[in-house]
Amino acid sequence: MEVFRLLPPAEQRRPCALTIGNFDGVHRGHQAVLAALRARADALGVPSCVLTFEPHPREFFAELTGKPDSAPARILTERDKLDALADHGVDRVCIAHFNASLANLAAESFIDEIIVDGLQARHLLIGDDFRFGARRRGDFAMLEAASAQHGFGLARMDTFTDDGSRISSSSVRGALETGDFALAHRLLGRPYFISGHVVRGRQLGRTLGFPTLNIRIPFARPAVHGVFVVQVHGVGEAPWPAVASLGTRPAIERDGKLLLEVHLFDFSGDLYGRLLRVEFLQRLREERHYDGLEALTAQIRRDAQDARDYFARRDAASAG
Repeated sequence: MEVFRLLPPAEQRRPCALTIGNFDGVHRGHQAVLAALRARADALGVPSCVLTFEPHPREFFAELTGKPDSAPARILTERDKLDALADHGVDRVCIAHFNASLANLAAESFIDEIIVDGLQARHLLIGDDFRFGARRRGDFAMLEAASAQHGFGLARMDTFTDDGSRISSSSVRGALETGDFALAHRLLGRPYFISGHVVRGRQLGRTLGFPTLNIRIPFARPAVHGVFVVQVHGVGEAPWPAVASLGTRPAIERDGKLLLEVHLFDFSGDLYGRLLRVEFLQRLREERHYDGLEALTAQIRRDAQDARDYFARRDAASAG
């Protein structure tokens, strides 16, 4: 899969079947759009292309208005989103930096400069709630007129539902916020995970007797936070049982950066720089502050035992 920042360079532009959206989660609703896009691209003999945005437009406007907490929590890292799009047959992804210039681009200019000239769309597939351009003036009627003028095909997909309930990024966020990973799995069509490279930390976990793998979270508001039972892919041939904390480590430092800290059970070895995938299985508790390292260590010990008990129950159920 080819990845471009905003638009392909002029010499690499060619007709495509295009869809546009944030695709946070690449959930089953998104997957239905991508399947339809793939079918249309194959019929036309052109590559499929996704135009997405970084940051999420709502993040941009939340920062602009001084209300960063009003932005939606992130479900996937950029790496995981790109991997998911590739898994569903996307040939090209264009990541547009959403800034003041793009926010103020007139809807008509968005069509002419991006959809028609920049991406050379032969076919455009959008969701039923798609709006675009400055002040969100662009709508399906405007695209219909542009389709007739410029000669590209146009289709709109209805909302994807499961047992009558709408599948959306918001519904996935809700499931993750409450720790309902079974529901998140059903909405996503796969287990929920975060992947990243292992980086060096402060080594405090090792000092406390619980060494951790550290993975940076590259945004301010993840859809999950707290302490979890997890299993880690990429350590050995089978997923490795572990306990993990995702947050800013209020027990250790103030105003800390977001970090996913993972303690692998019964493991020794050097994994720095390794790309790992952390799959979330069960939420244990929220992050909290502790008065002293002794209290923190005692809680970590309880968390680790709770996670070990989870795996023991799971293994017993599988054996039975």
